[in-house]
Amino acid sequence: MHLTTLFDLSLIGREGREAVEHAGDDGVVRVLTFGEVDARANRMARELESRGLGVGDRLCVHLSNRMEFIDLFLACVRLGVVFVPMNVLYRERELRHIIADADPEAVVVSRGSDATYPDDTPRWLIEDLSLAAAARRPTPRLVTVLSGDAPAMIVYTSGTTGAAKGAVLSHNNLAANGLAITACWAISEADRYLAVLPLFHVHGLGNGIHAWLISGCRMRLAERFDQKSVAGLFSGFRPTVFFGVPTMYIRMLDPAVIEDPLAREIRSHARLFVSGSAPLPAHVHTAFRERFGHTILERYGMSESLMITSNPYTGERRPGTVGFPLPGVSVRLVDEDDAPIAPGDVGEVQVRGPALFSGYWRRVETTAAAFTDGWFRTGDLAVCSDDGYYTLRGRRGDMIISAGFNIYPREVEELLLEDARVREAAVVGVSDAVRGEVPIAYFVADDELDVKELETRCRNQLASFKAPRAFVRVDALPRTALGKVQKHLLPPWTHP
Repeated sequence: MHLTTLFDLSLIGREGREAVEHAGDDGVVRVLTFGEVDARANRMARELESRGLGVGDRLCVHLSNRMEFIDLFLACVRLGVVFVPMNVLYRERELRHIIADADPEAVVVSRGSDATYPDDTPRWLIEDLSLAAAARRPTPRLVTVLSGDAPAMIVYTSGTTGAAKGAVLSHNNLAANGLAITACWAISEADRYLAVLPLFHVHGLGNGIHAWLISGCRMRLAERFDQKSVAGLFSGFRPTVFFGVPTMYIRMLDPAVIEDPLAREIRSHARLFVSGSAPLPAHVHTAFRERFGHTILERYGMSESLMITSNPYTGERRPGTVGFPLPGVSVRLVDEDDAPIAPGDVGEVQVRGPALFSGYWRRVETTAAAFTDGWFRTGDLAVCSDDGYYTLRGRRGDMIISAGFNIYPREVEELLLEDARVREAAVVGVSDAVRGEVPIAYFVADDELDVKELETRCRNQLASFKAPRAFVRVDALPRTALGKVQKHLLPPWTHP
């Protein structure tokens, strides 16, 4: 299904209904109807078309949450242009790789961006694009005829080698996922969705925006989750639905962020809180229910597969579990030889279903290695209870998840080793009460190397969430006889 056809349930079917509240650059909050959202998307599509974009072209977008991000996404969907969102925290090193790999026609940025982009790729300012689109006279509605299997989006997700890979998601993938969560989480036009998740992530875009457009609910788009302003958003907008990551829920439990009177108000008008992108600690699950009167619904997904499992909306939301496979999704647990495991044993999660990506952009061998007999190897480990609830048990690799963001140690290690004075480096995740995990770097280096130099290198060349929180100098890294680093034998580190 062409996504525009699906979104037309609201863009045309509910054209006079208020759709979204958003704050412009001037700070003034404006309300748009679905019909106005549709008109903006059409004008933006015409503007992109006039700049030469067409079916199959890629457009990289490096923007924070703003209405123009949605304009661009909807415009690309209509044109058959492949939308490539980029993490706003990414800096030169990461952006250079993604742009070179995606080979886009252009990169859309904000006038205030301080990031460095490759000189050989055209940069279009979103302010100029929006002004040009708004200046266009009304034109016939633009929708390109496409197969549902046509790519709609490429989402870059880091691999164990440290090089980001582009997961290609089709119109059908995104439609199947959006329909499943809208139905299973009972999202309707009566809801009010507070959108604070970053739109460059599939959690915010593939779940939040799609559920909004399919259901026809009202959305309040915020630039980000800010603990200084989130109380005002909850009291002013009075959302019924909220999607978040564990760090957000931990912040909300702080009485200084959400005071008790507002907690009671939230208890009365909200109906659904969803958590994903990282494990939700059991004590947070319990504390949130006690304070806000709602049991957080945990789910599990990946950029490559979108949503895989979910606790039930109606039924037991079991703390520590990620529930059952969503409609149309098949899950199996296997051992290292891809053989079924015994009931109750831990195995690798393998998945197939209508939302599963077609492969990694321009990486034939990597794609082939990611599948076995049509099943996608997630690399995650899980166990399934007798009554069907899945519980994640970690990762076959060593990925770190910090506040919902994936960090692959190899990428950070390679950056540290670029300094010739660093002879060995190993990055591991340690538990953190707020972010879930944070990266810590162990290194062997010449005596003259100042740790502050490593700190500066990481801050300047990596997204802030990837930069190690501490650097520990050691005499040598523990290794096996074959030279593999034994990270579990590194000296323990605790918060100072």
